[in-house]
Amino acid sequence: MEFLSPNPEILLTITNTRMPYGKYKDMRLVDLPEPYVIWMSQKGFPKGKLGELLRMVYEIKVNGLEYLFEPLK
Repeated sequence: MEFLSPNPEILLTITNTRMPYGKYKDMRLVDLPEPYVIWMSQKGFPKGKLGELLRMVYEIKVNGLEYLFEPLK
């Protein structure tokens, strides 16, 4: 089994990108509450780059990998 390390560029993008709308507008994607990200996954992520980033945030949060962002904050 091969271990894949996370792409630092993507982690940095998630850390620096802010939610463009809604209740958590202007909050960094990495700081979105896990229940909100789970809710959004059930509703369906938006299309495009934002949706891709939110999908990654979802995977990171539900798998307890938030520690990956500590060096970037």
